Amino acid sequence: MRVTKSIIAGISALALCSAAVAEPVKIRAAWVVAVANWPSLILEKKDLAQHLGKSYVFEPVHYNGTPLMITAMATNELEIGTLAYSTLALAVENAGMDDLRIIGDDFQDGVTGYYSNEYFVLNDGPVKAVEDLKGKVVATNAAGSAVDIAMRAMLRKHSIEDKRDYTEVEAPFPTMWAMLAQKKTDLIPGVIPFSFDPAQRKNGRVLFTQKDAIGPTQMIVWAARKGFIEKNRAAMVDMMEDVLRIVHWYLDPANHKEAVEICARITKQPPERFDSWLFTAKDYYRDPGMKPNLAALQDNIATQKQLGFIKSDLDVKKYADLSIVEEAAKRLK
Repeated sequence: MRVTKSIIAGISALALCSAAVAEPVKIRAAWVVAVANWPSLILEKKDLAQHLGKSYVFEPVHYNGTPLMITAMATNELEIGTLAYSTLALAVENAGMDDLRIIGDDFQDGVTGYYSNEYFVLNDGPVKAVEDLKGKVVATNAAGSAVDIAMRAMLRKHSIEDKRDYTEVEAPFPTMWAMLAQKKTDLIPGVIPFSFDPAQRKNGRVLFTQKDAIGPTQMIVWAARKGFIEKNRAAMVDMMEDVLRIVHWYLDPANHKEAVEICARITKQPPERFDSWLFTAKDYYRDPGMKPNLAALQDNIATQKQLGFIKSDLDVKKYADLSIVEEAAKRLK
């Protein structure tokens, strides 16, 4: 009887251990702009995610800007940050997050033949050239963000400096066109999908692009902390395999109509707002294998240093771990 009880107890213990091991890893991934950032779209095609709910669960989390993700990652409230090149450097230098690792590409700006963020002024407004921004108000989503760095770089090229020569205000991207139209600001950054707003196209004028300011940009990377990667590597590879499968689906022209319908639904915008550009050459460049352009990223961070946002040089290769996306890609071949 005692032996039987012991056996039963042992089996129960093993069952509990197995249940604990089998518990899916929670992976929270950040996004700022719906459609532009992959995490906002992944669960819309969860039927393609073979490992979802088994080895991992995926939770998209919205932030107004990439700098806000630093605190969330530092306090373990976020597993994957979709960090701008500017935020990555700030996280390492200012927040001491030396364990951040780039694990994939989200999208790139200014790649030849693809879209680059546009900076708008009013057609009938006082700003006709960059020099006219002296003494004016400019908008940004967050100080130190990628679009903010590019804007500052362009203004500096024209000897216009923050605080001395212009005032900067922060606002969420969805509200920026209204601010410009109401003349509460004189310049706004246009990011996809907001820059394709018909009213903005009709009444606004592109003063310059991000590519004009700083060249090709590794705009957003997926980043995670080294400890989390090491502890949950198998689940991370499973997740990335699913993500790549979903990314390939969205990028396939054969799925354009359904992709447009998905994006229209989640943004509550009419489909025609997306049909002409979504996942085409008019969109940001999105690497099909989610491999970031580390050379462009290195140049972007050098610009950030020149503007005084960081003090030290940052060797981006030291903070890259592309083995997860590479292993995931092999599974799809």
